[in-house]
Amino acid sequence: MAPVGLPPGFRFHPTDEELVNYYLKRKVHGLSIDLDIIPEVDLYKCEPWELEEKSFLPSKDSEWYFFGPRDRKYPNGCRTNRATRAGYWKSTGKDRRINYQNRSIGMKKTLVYYKGRAPQGIRTSWVMHEYRIEESECENAMGIQLQDSYALCRIFKKNVVLGEFDKKGECSSSQAKGNEEQVTDFGDAGQSSGANENDKDNSWMQFIAEDLWCTNKLK
Repeated sequence: MAPVGLPPGFRFHPTDEELVNYYLKRKVHGLSIDLDIIPEVDLYKCEPWELEEKSFLPSKDSEWYFFGPRDRKYPNGCRTNRATRAGYWKSTGKDRRINYQNRSIGMKKTLVYYKGRAPQGIRTSWVMHEYRIEESECENAMGIQLQDSYALCRIFKKNVVLGEFDKKGECSSSQAKGNEEQVTDFGDAGQSSGANENDKDNSWMQFIAEDLWCTNKLK
């Protein structure tokens, strides 16, 4: 059930360290969490646009948090199965280490959702940050090593400059091509719009030059 009694204006914006060292660690250890704000959802049995209704957070929040079981791709392997019915999540960039009090407590992986099947999948604007806990943090008070069977995931939809995606993450082939050529760094969004403005300016100047050439020729 969703928690009740959230105060007006409540927003949930924890740091990476708080997500791993408190929420994920307590989930792995089977301990209670003060506020039941993060539901447990099998993320790879859902499409990203279906997750908003499963979130415990207010509907106006633009990002959602979930605990998800670490579904293995192979029974004895460490690779996670990230395929959904309509697409798949693909990792991008390098995993980032999360430190707390001068020690490593977990890792953060960034993934992007693609519609279809690899390698012909169409990239969308859905992004996931997956947090995993270090094995050294899984040892309980009795010295027993617990299995890191859960990951904590933050899901959000990134605004894009080229092409607008509908609610189901679909786009036209021309929009998809434009987004594939877009800068992959998600913190870098405004460069392509600036390039478009330059192209418009150049086209306008070319039109003026051609018009003047035609006028002089007629004289």
